[in-house]
Amino acid sequence: MISGRRFDTLLLDAQAFVLRGGWPVRMALVGACLVLGIVGGLLLTLVHPLMLLALLGGVAAGLAMLRSTQLGLFALIAVVCLLPFAAIPISIGFFPTFLDVVLLAVFGVWLARVFTRAQEGYVGSPLDLPILIFILLASVAFIAGSAHAGITKDTARHFVEIIIAVSLFFVVTNSVRDYRRLRQILIIMILAGFVAALMGVILYFLPHPLTVRLLSMLRVVHYPAGWEVLWFIEDNPDLPMRAISTSVNPNVLGGLLILIVTLTTPQMFARKPLIPRKWLAPMLAVMLICLLLTFSRGAFVAIGAALLVLGVIRYRRLLPVMALVLLVILILPQTREYILHLQEGLLLQDRATEMRLGEYKDALRLISRYPWFGVGFGGTPSIDIYIGVSNVYLLIAEEMGLVGLAAFLLIMGVFFAYAWTAWRRMERDAEAEPLLLGLAVALLGAMVGGITDHYFFNLDFPHSVALFWLYAGLAVVTIKVANGEGPDRELADTAARPNP
Repeated sequence: MISGRRFDTLLLDAQAFVLRGGWPVRMALVGACLVLGIVGGLLLTLVHPLMLLALLGGVAAGLAMLRSTQLGLFALIAVVCLLPFAAIPISIGFFPTFLDVVLLAVFGVWLARVFTRAQEGYVGSPLDLPILIFILLASVAFIAGSAHAGITKDTARHFVEIIIAVSLFFVVTNSVRDYRRLRQILIIMILAGFVAALMGVILYFLPHPLTVRLLSMLRVVHYPAGWEVLWFIEDNPDLPMRAISTSVNPNVLGGLLILIVTLTTPQMFARKPLIPRKWLAPMLAVMLICLLLTFSRGAFVAIGAALLVLGVIRYRRLLPVMALVLLVILILPQTREYILHLQEGLLLQDRATEMRLGEYKDALRLISRYPWFGVGFGGTPSIDIYIGVSNVYLLIAEEMGLVGLAAFLLIMGVFFAYAWTAWRRMERDAEAEPLLLGLAVALLGAMVGGITDHYFFNLDFPHSVALFWLYAGLAVVTIKVANGEGPDRELADTAARPNP
């Protein structure tokens, strides 16, 4: 930041330069002002003023991100939570998304710091090699798959987005090295997730025409518009509507809430919560209401499983709270439709569940034909099989084979073993403990949610993939800082003794 005194000095220097330069410099300055004025006037005439303001804001945000990896991560979280599908309305052969721009900015700043040696030494972790192997296997599957299915421009672009999203793990572990930065990122994460949930609740209860009109305003950044933006159970307008916020799909919003709710919950029991409890409680309530309004059964079960583990291993006071919330959901008349929808799914009685079972059967047939390295990401060798299933594990096996699936499960096995060992060595009530537990159970919830959904490794949802690996990286950072492996030893002083 430039202080007031520094700004005054710069202003005086600029005035002196203009005065010393004489008339040529003055005329050049006048000419520059005229050009800027004409260009600005044309933009105001030809382009909607809101688009111009958005463009100027985007330029300013981009310049800020180029100053700091931390600011880039803030922007990444905001985009993932609030505008995950937004695209810049300027074609360069395709319409780059906000996510593309932010990811490139984050990687660009990090690589620039590495090449200029402004970055401190490389920070390794037990996950590094398994993740590199996973990326290599994905690349091999992508190239091998091109032999039987042509790779389109969009497929290639989305695959690169996925690889960058997975590689985000390395950027996080090597750029977030102290408690202050870690704390800032997690606060932004909770706040952005809360805003997404709040928008979902508000848009749900507004009159449908107004909700459609508000969501359709995002058409300028290539969001869908019109009445098709609304989602209903089984696509039947006579059944309850499903909350979507700005995530386009209620199940995608449910996937986001899996990670946000499970990250936020341990803060309610933390000795020094990231956000005061008087604010955390209503924020968490809004998130849970939004979760119910999505009617995403997979997300509901995933959050329940993750929080149950959290209550069993650490915060026993959470268990009666969960029991009370479940009881309220069961007896309230307002939640009757939700309970019926959940019951139909558990009993395999509704159309969506039947379709999932059909997808599972087709996926197993594909995997049985191409078991080792899958069929790649572009298409299938024959028309009687297809890529696509509402299960992240079967999807990985379709695209990368059982070898790729084994690599992914190895990564997560190493991660949970690493996190468990680090947690057992922490002192109870250490500041690092609720951070690590929140991040770890969030990824556990994502793993459970992956049984019925596919958003955390899917070419069409790179923002969900980026968020998954961002959490993994932040969990490793928490362990490193708590162990005193970063410049900030604030957490290490309170987290070094064994867990009783």
